[in-house]
Amino acid sequence: MPMFVVNLFLIILLIICLLFVVRLLLHRTALIYVLRMWVERIDDQIHVHQQFRVPELNENGQENQLYRKVQLYVNSLASVEDSDYTNLFSGEESNDIVLALGDDQIIRDTFLGARVMWVKIDRSFVLKIKKKDRRRILKPYLQHIHTISKDIEQRGKKLKLYINNKGKWRSVQFNHPSNFDTVVVHLDLKNKIKSDLENFVKSKQYYHKLGRVWRRSYLLYGPSGTGKSSFIAAIANFLSYDVYNFDFSQIEDGDNLNLLLLQTKGKSLIVVEDLDCYISEKSKTGISSSGLLNFMDGILCSSCCDEKIVIFTMNSKEGIDFDLLRPGRIDVHIYFPLCDFNSFKGLASNYLGVKEHKLFQQVEEIFQGGATMSPAEIGELMLVNRSSPTRALKSVITALQANGGGGKVAMRLRDSAESSPAPSSATEDGGGAPWKGTVPKEFRKLYGLLRLKSCNRPESLDHDSDMIER
Repeated sequence: MPMFVVNLFLIILLIICLLFVVRLLLHRTALIYVLRMWVERIDDQIHVHQQFRVPELNENGQENQLYRKVQLYVNSLASVEDSDYTNLFSGEESNDIVLALGDDQIIRDTFLGARVMWVKIDRSFVLKIKKKDRRRILKPYLQHIHTISKDIEQRGKKLKLYINNKGKWRSVQFNHPSNFDTVVVHLDLKNKIKSDLENFVKSKQYYHKLGRVWRRSYLLYGPSGTGKSSFIAAIANFLSYDVYNFDFSQIEDGDNLNLLLLQTKGKSLIVVEDLDCYISEKSKTGISSSGLLNFMDGILCSSCCDEKIVIFTMNSKEGIDFDLLRPGRIDVHIYFPLCDFNSFKGLASNYLGVKEHKLFQQVEEIFQGGATMSPAEIGELMLVNRSSPTRALKSVITALQANGGGGKVAMRLRDSAESSPAPSSATEDGGGAPWKGTVPKEFRKLYGLLRLKSCNRPESLDHDSDMIER
């Protein structure tokens, strides 16, 4: 082999080794970072860019929703962590740390093979795109930002409960644990409501095609303690919707009511509990009958209730003007009855972990004899006796038998407590010091809590076989 070929081969091998060493050196130092930055800056100088500004506020002074989406998206980019400097903020939870883009800081992103830049300047985000890429990527890139930011919001969303006080909304975190697995209602009814809610969420275009507001309204009616409030919480958790609880006793007049309604946001439940109480005692509120009707389906409600579910609760529809409950104001009527044997078995499963028991047959016979109680009353009896399912079921049997004799509910609870042996070692959290002889007093206290929200319990109720009406 000629000598010059050998020398050429050695030179090439040496160059390769040298390049490998340089590459390894650059990789382990800041030199490669500096080199990459120079290349990117030269590339930026060569090409013409088009800029798009996303301000925090719209021209009318309201929040720009696109700004919020861009902020979520940009702060989620990995390049934020790799940047020279980044702002750190505490999150909603005490141990959460949030990274955020700083002023005049440049963050680069890649989409469909094109490089773009984001810069935060004076409460605005500025998007820089090469002019040659604008037509190809701008629209799909903004759609990409919308999709990613929506996913981020859903993953990190904390539901809120809003309560009106002195004409303003006050919010707290909504932590109600109720869901459709824990609420005790007939399975068919539960599935119908879940299906109705899912169809509503997917029907924006359909509602608008019909010229209707994208809103759904429900009336939950039935005796106190039948689970209406827990059902509302289950709906909120199922849809991940915030809850606006309107307390009409805290509202001065119709103008104040309209202002509160205007301040509600989409993807929320508008809740008015015990509506029959406000109707029968309307002199105690500043809301007129016409103001209430306008709240339910007036032009203002039609203008600001898109993507909202309105829920009213009542103890009874008896004596309520039909115009208040007509279709268009109330879409779906759901009746919540007193406890029957099927509901009782659901309560026993939830509270006691019991699906079958030798006492179930006796309980069923008592229900068939016409005795009944509210699910809340039976649930409380099971709760205080949860350490012994047999004792809990016996206390329910005693209370149901007392109910069959026509005694008052408070008497039923007291009698069942006195007839049941005191737990040998049971506290409210299932352990600790025994209650000893305090059970009757605790029963009366628990029942007092149940009665706090009762209002004009109806003497007769319509026990429809179909509990859902449209």
